Amino acid sequence: MFPRVIALLLSLLGASPLMAQSPDSRAGEDTSPRLLQASSLLDDPAASPPQAVEIREQHVRVPTIDLTIEPDDLWERMRRGFSMPDLNTDLVTDRQIYYINRPGALRQIFTRGQRYLYHIVEELERRGMPTELALLPMVESAFNPMALSSAQASGLWQFIPSTGKSYRLEQNWWVDERRDVIASTNAALDYLQTIYEMHGDWHLALASYNWGEGAVGRAVAKNRAAGLPTEYQHLNMPGETRYYVPKLQALKNIVAQPELFGINLPAIPNRPYFLTVESRTPLDLATAARLAETPVEEILALNPGYKRPILPNGGSMSLVIPADKVEAFLINLQRHDPASASWKTYELREGEGLEGVADRLGISASRLRQVNGLSPRARIGTGYTLIVPSESEGERISLSSLMPNRPQAGAVEPPPPPPPRALIQRTVVRGKGGRLQVIERKLPVSAAPAPAARGKATEKAPAKAQTKAAPKAPPSPPKKHR
Repeated sequence: MFPRVIALLLSLLGASPLMAQSPDSRAGEDTSPRLLQASSLLDDPAASPPQAVEIREQHVRVPTIDLTIEPDDLWERMRRGFSMPDLNTDLVTDRQIYYINRPGALRQIFTRGQRYLYHIVEELERRGMPTELALLPMVESAFNPMALSSAQASGLWQFIPSTGKSYRLEQNWWVDERRDVIASTNAALDYLQTIYEMHGDWHLALASYNWGEGAVGRAVAKNRAAGLPTEYQHLNMPGETRYYVPKLQALKNIVAQPELFGINLPAIPNRPYFLTVESRTPLDLATAARLAETPVEEILALNPGYKRPILPNGGSMSLVIPADKVEAFLINLQRHDPASASWKTYELREGEGLEGVADRLGISASRLRQVNGLSPRARIGTGYTLIVPSESEGERISLSSLMPNRPQAGAVEPPPPPPPRALIQRTVVRGKGGRLQVIERKLPVSAAPAPAARGKATEKAPAKAQTKAAPKAPPSPPKKHR
């Protein structure tokens, strides 16, 4: 009966060949699998059943990652979301060498980014975007929210003023949302999504972020018309843009396999670094730091969008606090007396002047003008909001970067005095008895070189004219010019 059972099983399997190990194989002999046809078992009904049949796999098992389990490490979470096509060029290798030869600078960038990476990765995943884009602020600003380029691009994502306004980033005397971590990240990801949909290619989208979508579009059209490839690496572009994507790819490679490059990434837990708190209580950043039991420098790093040491008045105010300090902040805020704030604002009433307010508040008028960016001749009127500084020297130093270098709207600077109608030439001569005398001569302004003259040709002409028009000096006594 036993052979019948085997025959039934083989018939159910469709009499397909089995990969079996030869029972006669021994050490040192050919141990490769051989085909054992099912029909061979049916040729002799009296044949005894095989003692053992071993099925061998012909492939290597690849360990799988359970994506349903959230990793504890943010770097690992980021790696799982890498989905952009890799760029393999010599420039990528060049940038990898550049970064690994500067481990101190690379460590500083990674450490600075610990504050912001969780929020950026969270937003990228929510939008279904490649998570390697979280490394883009390393290329743009080295994760410094206060970075300002020569083209006036500002913040982590380096928005110029016009693009910032296009993406609803508020910029005024009190705030610059190009530096705000949350607002600028939303704007940057909106912009990246827009230019990706325009080109359908992430490398071209990144080139557009750096060079401009119009410029990239023209470069693609030029290559297409010439029958050339239109991929990023084949375009004719400025040097900065040519290195732009390779920089990001080099950082992606380092984060993907840091041990391969001898880099130790700082541990970043996969949990929020900061939370946003809404408060209707007037606050300044120094007081907020005390309530959060956090250094002022940390509060400044999390709230870089504020350009002044005190939050603007009017309605609820958003403040970013370290996640592990939120509970302490809320408890201390309930006990906080607004009158004890380190920095205050004062709105001028009708008939008030800056000097009178300074006397009443116990601060010098010159100091009050300085911290408000007002010149000694500036005039301010009713409704103007003054910043009243702290008397704590430590806080004053920490918040010195938030002092205005120009007044807010509403300050009127008097017109500059008119230019003199004549130039005064003073000559020192020695008179009788050896006494020195000063002789003044008035020269017409028209005789002086024109300040608007530019270029080599125009610079020489006024000099000759001045030589002809200059009055002759007396032959004696000799003169000394001061």
